[in-house]
Amino acid sequence: MGPIPFVQGNIYYEMALILAVSAAIGGIGQKLRQPLIVSFLAVGILVGPSVLRLIERHEEIELLAQIGISLLLFVVGLRLDVQMIRTLGPVALATGLGQVIFTSLIGFFIALALGMSIVNAAYVSVALTFSSTIIIVKLLSDKKEIDSLHGRIAVGFLIVQDICAIIAMIFLTASGGGFSAERAVTTETLTILGKGVFLLTAIALFMRFVLPPLTAYLARSQELLMLFAIAWAVLLGAAGDALGFSKEVGAFLGGVSLASTGYRESIGARLVTLRDFLLLFFFIDLGARLELGTLGMQVGNALIFSAFVLIGNPLIVLAIMGFMGYRKRTSFLAGLTVAQISEFSLILGALGVSLGHIDMQSMGLITLVGVVTICASTYMILNSGLIYRWLAPMLKIFERKNPYRETASDSLPETSGENIILLGLGTYGGELAENLLERRKRVVGVDFDPQALKQWREKGLAVLYGDAGDPELLNQLPLEQTRWVVSTVRDRDLNLTLLEALAKRGFGGRVAVAARDEGDALIFRSSGAHVVLQPFRDAAEQAADALTEAMHAFPMSAEWPLTLHEIRLRSGSAFAGRTISRIPLRAETGVSILAVSRAGKVYFDPNPALQLFPGDRIVLLGDSKDIRRAEEYLERLHLDLEGPNESSEEGTFTVSEIQIGKDSPYTGRTLAALQFRQDHGVSILGIRRGDARITSPKADEQILEGDRLLIFGESEAIDRLRRSSPL
Repeated sequence: MGPIPFVQGNIYYEMALILAVSAAIGGIGQKLRQPLIVSFLAVGILVGPSVLRLIERHEEIELLAQIGISLLLFVVGLRLDVQMIRTLGPVALATGLGQVIFTSLIGFFIALALGMSIVNAAYVSVALTFSSTIIIVKLLSDKKEIDSLHGRIAVGFLIVQDICAIIAMIFLTASGGGFSAERAVTTETLTILGKGVFLLTAIALFMRFVLPPLTAYLARSQELLMLFAIAWAVLLGAAGDALGFSKEVGAFLGGVSLASTGYRESIGARLVTLRDFLLLFFFIDLGARLELGTLGMQVGNALIFSAFVLIGNPLIVLAIMGFMGYRKRTSFLAGLTVAQISEFSLILGALGVSLGHIDMQSMGLITLVGVVTICASTYMILNSGLIYRWLAPMLKIFERKNPYRETASDSLPETSGENIILLGLGTYGGELAENLLERRKRVVGVDFDPQALKQWREKGLAVLYGDAGDPELLNQLPLEQTRWVVSTVRDRDLNLTLLEALAKRGFGGRVAVAARDEGDALIFRSSGAHVVLQPFRDAAEQAADALTEAMHAFPMSAEWPLTLHEIRLRSGSAFAGRTISRIPLRAETGVSILAVSRAGKVYFDPNPALQLFPGDRIVLLGDSKDIRRAEEYLERLHLDLEGPNESSEEGTFTVSEIQIGKDSPYTGRTLAALQFRQDHGVSILGIRRGDARITSPKADEQILEGDRLLIFGESEAIDRLRRSSPL
């Protein structure tokens, strides 16, 4: 296909069309749930010499590509979290280094068996070892698994892989030109080491004396700080290249130098978008340099290497983590994250081409493997739970009889009485756990974040490592002593799986699940959920109440030394359900209730008979010190002195049936006159009169001889009624 006439010779038109094609292909890739790397490579091939031939001058695109790579390595250095490796202990280092070593060795022998030269085989095998940190972190974040045990381990060994990639590039660029025949090997080596020491020393001095005050000054303007960060990345990239290393190594060290400042997160967050935009040109440039004919010759070899990466890499991780004492599920989910090669693999291949070590055929092979494995592994990670359920029986060989690294945190203390099992201890689940504990409930917390479990275990909560999507989780839970199973994970598939699994086990308690919206709520109710939690809707309702409260009717300041303050009556307050007259607030604290707002309606100077309900917003008037005491008083969950039927412990309610005898004093009297609720603390649900059944009887209904009353109330109240009254 010939070039488009009006684009020839005009770089602006060329860029405009390339960006338009990129946006279109990127949209298609997003619809197919593919990372942008795959879309950008497709754009490069499409606009390259094999198809549209839009790119005539590679120099401009190559320059943008080099800046993009520099920023990529700069951000990697900026976010290099060595502490992550330390906190994960040996698993990150052992898995990361073990996978790199075994993959490169096996890949090397596969390449030799396919007839590749030693140098080409070495490059291809090393390229197979690196997995994309950017893609994996994005996918795990989208699945809310970045803080899970397998997510943390994956991020840990991906960091190890990134460090290995940097070391490989340093080695290659340092020895890229080969050793001179006139100069001894030792002299060349000492020269390289001297340049490295000089570069590291200069950066260390800048980190110690220049960068802290300079970044603090520049941080007064975010735009200026970003400009400096970009300039610093490109400048050190140029310095690394000038000293015989590479732009990538220099930019990486530039990121490391700023990682110790207090602005690393701000700089990193703002550079991500620019980095991704400029990396577009690297992948476009790479794709544009590939000939479809060259790629076609490598399809067979690419499929063999792709199968090795998609199957072999996860098996290597499975074997290492299983040997180290992790469960097969944790090992499998972590292993899936290495089932693709990364942008570092492509950068390493491009570096080999520029150094003259490998040809474009080998580069095309690496690129094809990258496209196939990135596409396939994306779907594998997105459907990891389903794939695990299929393969779980065959993965037992990768798990020890005692996976001690996880079972150590799986043991639950012995509990007596009924539990509430809470799946998910994140922001919402953690607040729910706090409130349940305040109400003296027995809670067993389940989460896949080891740090969250550690914090809750230190607070005395019984916790268990687990994932709501794990079909084996229910085997570890004390369901026989459980009244409620509560899932705070707002994921439709996970909650439906949980409801189905509990139903199959014949769970006799109740189930509550969290929903994102009303649509999910309807599905959960129809699937057997007894309670559906809707955090966003409930929070919005409380916010609306707060915006329609009573405080706006009162002056903001007054000459009297009194303070107006509004509080929200918590659902667990000991005063919820009481009338104002039965709350000795003024006697105890000297503070008065000025107004009560409820669901958008305001009760000014409320009647003492007004009953307060959870969620009511109460306007208090009093001295500032007394106001604080009143707030603490109303937030009390339990009272030292309880009135009738107000025990701090939850009573046992029951439904019972009693018969009205011939000489009963209740015969001929109405329910209103008898005042069962006021005098005895029980309610009449229905009356059975011969063959007739009266449900929800009215207040003027008369009690007749022989009637059988259906009564609801606490067991003790019903027993007192039986003992005290001749029925």
